[in-house]
Amino acid sequence: MSEENIKERFSIGVVISTYNNPRWLEKTLWGYLYQTHKVDEVVIADDGSREETKQLIDSFRDRLPIKHVWHEDRGFQKSEILNKALMAAESDYLIFTDQDCIPRKDFVAVHYDNARKGQFISGGYFKMTMEVSETVTQDDVERGDVFKISWLRAHKQPWTFKMTKLVGKEWFAKLMNTVTTAKSSWNGCNASGWRADMLAINGYNEDMHYGGQDREFGERLSNLGLKSIQMRYSAIVMHLDHKRPYKTKESMERNRAIRRETRRKKIIKTPNGIEKL
Repeated sequence: MSEENIKERFSIGVVISTYNNPRWLEKTLWGYLYQTHKVDEVVIADDGSREETKQLIDSFRDRLPIKHVWHEDRGFQKSEILNKALMAAESDYLIFTDQDCIPRKDFVAVHYDNARKGQFISGGYFKMTMEVSETVTQDDVERGDVFKISWLRAHKQPWTFKMTKLVGKEWFAKLMNTVTTAKSSWNGCNASGWRADMLAINGYNEDMHYGGQDREFGERLSNLGLKSIQMRYSAIVMHLDHKRPYKTKESMERNRAIRRETRRKKIIKTPNGIEKL
C-alpha cells in the first residue's frame, strides 16, 4: 500500500434523529449491531419523544455505545436537537441519518474508508413501501435479506430503476456513483463529514424547520470550501415508510428563502446555530 493511502485511525460515530417512532428506530438500530466496521458512538438526537422511546434506547445500551440526547417536545425542532447531538458527540467523523433508515452491513465501513479531509459524503437510500417496511425482522437485517432485490420483490415491493442501488457489485456502484445525475448534496438520512467542519459552520440553522435544513447545512459546508462526494450507490440505507404531518407549505417556503440567501451571500456560519451570533 502506498504511503498516501495509509490513513491514521480516527473515531467515527453516527447521529440518528428520532421522534416518537420506537418501532422504526428499533429496526434501524438492528442495522448497527451487524456493521463490519463498528461505530465508536451512537448519538440519538431525540426531538421530544415519549417514555417508550427511552425504554427502547435503554434496551440497546449493552449492545451499542449509545448516548441519548433529548429535549422537551416543542414541535418540529430537528435542527436544534441535531446541534445538541453534535455537541454531545465526541467522534472525529460523524454520519448523520434518521430513525427510519436501516444501514447495510458495510454502511459505516464505506463512510469510514472514503472519509477524506476537505470533503463530505452524500450517501443513498431506497424507499420501501409501508407494507414491506412492516414485515422487516431482525433476522432479515442480520442476514442482509432486506437489502436484496429478490427479497423485496418476494415481499411485493414494486420494481423501479432505483433498485439498481441494491445490485451489490462494487464495480457497478462505483460506475453509477460517477454517472448519476443526482446532486451530491447533504442528505439528512445519509451523509457524513468531519465534526470540526460542522462546528466551523456553527451547526444547523435553527431558524429552519422541515424541508431543506439538511441541504442548507451542506451548502454552507460547500461555502466553507468542502467538496461533496457522491456515494449514493455505495453507502446504502433502506428507508422505512412513514407519514410527514410536520410538512407545511409555510415551512417549505421559508426554508427555500433561507437557502437562497445562503447561496447568494455564500454564508458559512449560520447566526442561529450552536452559538447565537
